Amino acid sequence: MQHAKRKTSNIFIERAYDDATPDDGYRALVDRVWPRGRSKEALDLDQWVRDLAPSANLRKWFGHDPKRWETFQQRYRIELDAEVQLERMRRLLADADGRSITLVYGAKDKEHNQAIVLRNVLSHLQEG
Repeated sequence: MQHAKRKTSNIFIERAYDDATPDDGYRALVDRVWPRGRSKEALDLDQWVRDLAPSANLRKWFGHDPKRWETFQQRYRIELDAEVQLERMRRLLADADGRSITLVYGAKDKEHNQAIVLRNVLSHLQEG
């Protein structure tokens, strides 16, 4: 029996304070809290997946401290490994329907934020 070919999405990340572009494809906010000073119109989102963001406790513990980055990644991956989170990630990929996905985040730090971890986990989920 032949399997239908899965649609895969390119996954990008972008700060909520950068303007949306047509190339962004399916835009999903991946923060638990709304980015300060940004309107719904300015963000031009397809979805707000706040439940895929790190837990409030993990987010507060991390505090975007680069010294905690390695441990944060490990703890966040553990959170994302829960079956309910895997289902949310599968739904996000399905909702994008093969279009590019842009994970939108509000943090100032472009190198140490949850969108980086989530992009990697989503990419592996698509491959598997």
